[in-house]
Amino acid sequence: MSSSQNANSSGEKISDLNVVNAVATTKRRVIKSRDADVTLKFMERNGGEVPEITPERERKLAKKTTIIIILLTSITNLLLYSDKATLSYASIFELWKDTNLNQNRYNNANTLFYVGYMVGQVNLLLMQRLPIGRLLSVLVFVWAALMFLHCTAHNYQGIYALRFFLGFVESIVIPILNTTMAQFLTADEKAATAPVFYSTCLGVTIPVGFIAYGVLHANVAIPIWKLFMIIIGSCTIAWLVIVVFFYPNNPTDARFLSTEEKVWVIRRVQRTTGASIEQKVFKKHQAKEALKDPITWLFGLFFLLQQLANNLPYQQNLLFEGIGNIDNLDSTLVSVASGGFAAICCFIATGIMYYKRNITAYSVFFWTIPSFAASIAVVALPWDDKIALLGMLCLASPLFGIPWILMFSWNSTSCSGYTKKLIRNAVVMLCYGIANLISPQLWQESDGPRYIPAWIVQIVLSFFTAPIIALVIRYLLNKRNILREAASQEKSETSSGYVEEDDGAEIKVNKASLDLTDFENEEFIYPL
Repeated sequence: MSSSQNANSSGEKISDLNVVNAVATTKRRVIKSRDADVTLKFMERNGGEVPEITPERERKLAKKTTIIIILLTSITNLLLYSDKATLSYASIFELWKDTNLNQNRYNNANTLFYVGYMVGQVNLLLMQRLPIGRLLSVLVFVWAALMFLHCTAHNYQGIYALRFFLGFVESIVIPILNTTMAQFLTADEKAATAPVFYSTCLGVTIPVGFIAYGVLHANVAIPIWKLFMIIIGSCTIAWLVIVVFFYPNNPTDARFLSTEEKVWVIRRVQRTTGASIEQKVFKKHQAKEALKDPITWLFGLFFLLQQLANNLPYQQNLLFEGIGNIDNLDSTLVSVASGGFAAICCFIATGIMYYKRNITAYSVFFWTIPSFAASIAVVALPWDDKIALLGMLCLASPLFGIPWILMFSWNSTSCSGYTKKLIRNAVVMLCYGIANLISPQLWQESDGPRYIPAWIVQIVLSFFTAPIIALVIRYLLNKRNILREAASQEKSETSSGYVEEDDGAEIKVNKASLDLTDFENEEFIYPL
């Protein structure tokens, strides 16, 4: 029975901000088995034999699962951003001279990375069709190979091509990592640990900066920028071994969990999120719903505006030299300190989010303030006040990553339905890619060394308008919650549904196994 049929039969409608046709509350939802959660068969075989988890064992399981999943995803993310940052560090290792790069060609290389990133969103279809653990293994191998191929570049055209393909390959890695966290962690655990996960992209300058510092001391026959690329590529290959053998496709094949623990993980995630674990069928109605939902486009607009500042971290090594007359060696240490500061702030944000629920939008606004104020100071301070300018640059550059972290996590937890999440992620990543096509071009060589136009764009759009959009999203989602909570008090709700097998038999299942969207599932409450 379809949602529209349910609505017609019941005659009852619930307004959902006039976004889609109202979905009626009924006690009976039936879907085909092919449209159900991929974990359903596993639960049918094993769920009946596993008792409910005790509170004490749940605490231990939550701790174990969180630690392992955050380690697997965070280290992968760290290497991802290490590879992305290599061009920034290599710019101080004679790469420009050896490949005939200049400021504008460097900008073009960064832009082409995100052209590849946008084109690579077609890979989201592979993400739904293929086991995500195996897909990630292939992507890690290819991006490691591309890192080694950088050593063969002898002109800027070669750098252009390599950065394009690197962006293409890395384009869906973060959605894969986010999907894995959503498969194993409850909504609260995912929100609380998101800053820890994303501290690896803000704190990437710590390990990479120390590697760069060591490379600058190396006495080798090959150019040191090639040695740098080889080291980063080798670290990625070493991690590939872990990914191949231990990265799960979903909880049903996680090697670090027993059968009993797999059942418990699936139960607690479905119970707390009201969403399915994984779905391998593309559902057109969910795709349409995602595109009709204004929240999708508000998240996209946030990333489009906020990420106009994203070239700042890749530009900072050049800015250190231009503002503070810091040499190549010392700039690597300044970048380490800047990344360390950002990582500490990430852990502070995590602690706050762990103890306070539904404050994501407020946190986004709060953690944008330092970048907003510091950017104004960079524009307003006298050019000869080098220490103050350097301090403001270190404050502005890394901290705007925390709001990005929080919004990316909120984007995936504020809707349900596997295909709907997939489409929303695609919209967000396309907006992210467009912003990063533009972002490098803001830093034109003719505007140096102060780059006032770039700073003004960041102040007005990235650090002022974007956090206001986060507050608008919160306002709209909160209105939806009020309507749903009021409706739930008047209606009899059920957390069960039915799956129709190939032989026509109907099996009663948890409603989360039905892979309903947040519009179809009236019990879904939006995290704020």
